[in-house]
Amino acid sequence: MADSSSEIKITPLGGLGEIGMNCTVLETENSMVLIDCGLMFPDDFHLGVDVVIPRLDYIFERKEKLQAVILTHGHEDHIGALPWLVPGISAPIYSSEFTLGLVQNKLTEYNLADKVFLRPVAPGQKLKLKDFSFTFFSACHSIIEGFGLGIDTPAGRIVHTGDFKIDRNPLGGHATDMEGISEFSSSGVTLLMSDSTNVEREGYALTEMEIKDSLETIFEQARGRILVTLFSSHIQRMQEIFDLASSTGRKVAVSGRSLLRNTEVARRLGFLEYSDDNFVSLENLHNYKDSEVVLLLTGSQGEPLSALTRVGLGEHRQIKIHPGDSVIMSSRFIPGNTKAITKVINNLHRLGAEVFYEKVRAIHASGHAHREELKLMLNTVRPKFFLPVHGEYRHLLKHSRLAVDCGVAPERSLVVEDGQPFVLSASRIRFEEEINTESVLVDGKGVGDVGQLVLKERQNLGEEGLVIVSLVIDKKTGDLLYGPELSSRGFIFEQQFSHVLDEAKSIVLDVFSNISAKEPAKMEDRIRSALRRYFRKILERDPMVFPLVVVV
Repeated sequence: MADSSSEIKITPLGGLGEIGMNCTVLETENSMVLIDCGLMFPDDFHLGVDVVIPRLDYIFERKEKLQAVILTHGHEDHIGALPWLVPGISAPIYSSEFTLGLVQNKLTEYNLADKVFLRPVAPGQKLKLKDFSFTFFSACHSIIEGFGLGIDTPAGRIVHTGDFKIDRNPLGGHATDMEGISEFSSSGVTLLMSDSTNVEREGYALTEMEIKDSLETIFEQARGRILVTLFSSHIQRMQEIFDLASSTGRKVAVSGRSLLRNTEVARRLGFLEYSDDNFVSLENLHNYKDSEVVLLLTGSQGEPLSALTRVGLGEHRQIKIHPGDSVIMSSRFIPGNTKAITKVINNLHRLGAEVFYEKVRAIHASGHAHREELKLMLNTVRPKFFLPVHGEYRHLLKHSRLAVDCGVAPERSLVVEDGQPFVLSASRIRFEEEINTESVLVDGKGVGDVGQLVLKERQNLGEEGLVIVSLVIDKKTGDLLYGPELSSRGFIFEQQFSHVLDEAKSIVLDVFSNISAKEPAKMEDRIRSALRRYFRKILERDPMVFPLVVVV
């Protein structure tokens, strides 16, 4: 870093160029803070991968400077990578009480709960961390107790919005503290970092009051059971379901581990209120008429093992669809999950249910600001520099242009992606050399051991199949003791194409006759290349060929 007491360095490790994996470092010569540490769920081509996390090397290399981890809210794309961060740091984690409740559960699963200090902060609270001072603002989002951040730094004030929307008619006090942000910004803000997710959506996001009105209509008209699936972190929406159930004389039952866990955390901390009379276990559902039951289930994204998916397949042990059931899918279709979700919807219709989802009824509101709300944030903060965050490249670009329309100088409205550090002062920005932020793939207990080569092999296995070739050779005489034996998996139906494998055996014998038994590795390479050429020529297929030459 430059030798200056009035500069800070900002290094995005995730969340700029993709939606998910949010992770940003703020740093001076003597101290460092980390804002969020999230994961991203794998794409279709990440075969077998569980989750994708940021590359955390940059933090570990400077861990002695790290003062704290600041979490804006409790969604997985902001807290999900903590189990891989916590073992390598000693700094405390600050966030809201509910967010830390979710973090506590997550770290307990990984036997890490005693490895870090979790320190709750409240809206309006100020926190001094060496060269940085944080002010926490309430942020309205699709999870309770989210924060926007006002940050005093040597380079001036920074506002980080976190994930937010500006609900014009908030329920239960869940509002973004625009008054607090305005007051913080009144003395001038050097940099605004703002959520870009919904920059392509005009107008304002639906309000939670509008959603509750739609849900109320469905509850009043439903004659059978009501099954509701939603994001398990959307505690405010859960409260609406419990309230509507109570007002219509229904009991609520819950199916799905994440829903059960989050409802327990929220109720214990006082963020979810319902009486024991309002709740019923799945085992006791048979004691109630269909018109007296509401079911909360996991499965809003069509996850294969989720409760709603199993209900749609008729495979749930305790819940079967009854004709006349109403199913409410109170969540958005995440891109990439549409096919799985529509399959669940079709299955539910096939079993006799009526299904309500975002396209046919206003039963879900995005937690991210639309364009008019983004403009309001820009006009409230009026920053000197602007950095769009939390978005794919097109979102960042369009948000940057929107900032220019709102008065930010074009040269000060940035588009920065992961791995591009920059140094900020009160009057200018200086970009530094890019760093490696290639994401890390987590597969089971393996972290980072699955790379592009392994993914390519998995893709090839899935698309073309596998052929295994076995030979056993006498070490002394060089004679063939066993084989060649060929077997395939996912390549051809062996009985129908036995002639193909017979010809392949002849090719293997030709290779065997031309290469010494003292060079088994060379023989394996020749077998592999010869068979791949043959299969491409005869069948226009390219299976993975695995030769196993054993010399005894």
